Amino acid sequence: DRERVIILGSGWAGYSLARRLDKSLYQPIIVTPRTYFVFTPLLAGTATGTLEFRTAMESSHNIPGVRAVRGWACNVDISAKTVEVEARVEKHVPTQDAGLETSPNKPVAISRFSRGYNPESESVTPATGNPTRLFNMSYDKLVIAVGCFSQTFNTPGVRENAFFLKDTTDARRIRRRVMDCIEEAALPTTTDERRRQLLHFAVVGGGPTGIEFSAELHDFISEDIYRLAPYLKKYVRITVYDVAPKILSMFDAKLQQYASKHFEREGIVIKTRHHVERVEPDALITKEEGRVPAGLVVWSTGLAPNPFISKGLKGSGISTIERRGQVEVDNHLRALVVDKHGSLVSQDSVFALGDCAAVKGTQLPATAQVASQAAKWLAKSLNAAGKAQEMEREFKFKSMGIMAYLGGWRAITQMESADITGRLAWLIWRGAYLTKSLSWRNKILIPTYWFVNWLLGRDINRF
Repeated sequence: DRERVIILGSGWAGYSLARRLDKSLYQPIIVTPRTYFVFTPLLAGTATGTLEFRTAMESSHNIPGVRAVRGWACNVDISAKTVEVEARVEKHVPTQDAGLETSPNKPVAISRFSRGYNPESESVTPATGNPTRLFNMSYDKLVIAVGCFSQTFNTPGVRENAFFLKDTTDARRIRRRVMDCIEEAALPTTTDERRRQLLHFAVVGGGPTGIEFSAELHDFISEDIYRLAPYLKKYVRITVYDVAPKILSMFDAKLQQYASKHFEREGIVIKTRHHVERVEPDALITKEEGRVPAGLVVWSTGLAPNPFISKGLKGSGISTIERRGQVEVDNHLRALVVDKHGSLVSQDSVFALGDCAAVKGTQLPATAQVASQAAKWLAKSLNAAGKAQEMEREFKFKSMGIMAYLGGWRAITQMESADITGRLAWLIWRGAYLTKSLSWRNKILIPTYWFVNWLLGRDINRF
């Protein structure tokens, strides 16, 4: 007696939609390789011990009336209204102590469609093996919200040797690697040259993710590591590399300048107009400087298309922009389909949201705000159950402002009404993230961890 809504993806769009759908009208099923939602703005804090990893996660299994299926969507047949799904199966390689001689230890996923690339996380390596379990699921409505990958620009060595920051598994690896570098540098047998290499933390990408991670890492080292091992201070370097002439390109010039000057005062080096040509296990190679030794390279250079858009939707008739990895949708977020005359018509049973959706005639930013607002709008529209007034409404994005943490209780916030910097912006930044947390559990835990770590210091254990 209910319509089945299959939602591909558990990110900002998919998870938010599943929570808001009227369960008396719909049976939401989330198909995702990770059965949880990640509050991505908090990942930098979890990677440096400011927060516990689970405070950045919300389980899809905990949404009342929603079923979560762990797998990849492979193909879509809009005429039969079915989705072919491949169950996610992992084979874990033996755990090793992560050293500079080895690549980051990662699980190997077996997948015919993805060939080892998780559509929502850069946490797996190219797979080997035979196809896994395949099955079909029928739907009344399909919502495509698979998101995007991290952009590597096919730079050699990035997937093997760099660390991404899109999932809690990535944050755990970064935290472990940071502690490996610090603990090895603290050994009395370690040479000064080796210490300089180990304690050089390179961040590639001057967007909000790269800047906030650099800031959180600086806070962690200056507030906790220096207190325990002050003799390491002269060896530590944090460097941000970006090909653009300025960091935080989406902010106004005044805020960009404020961020750059704050980083300069804190000792964080910003190197713009730098091109990374290769990443090695213990260094990165730039066009401008050659080989630069580094103990950790965090890669955060934007978004790349999800292969599901070009492969999984191939032959379905759904119109896509392959180079951007996006499904074309109308102003009601309905997927556009090429009919027998070659014209684009709206498909009432297929929708697309978030980074993998492009509203025809509109250029929207690939941000969590857009995905979340689109999910809220679509849920309200579907819950109206065909009421003419609601169905005639069009989706319109309204920017609520952008913000970035700079470390040392300083941040920048850009809104339509004003630009705010310093501690007031930091309060707004923390308040916004706290209020946007979804569960009461995390609304309680997040400020608790902030207070405990401010009072007693961060956890510096390696695990």
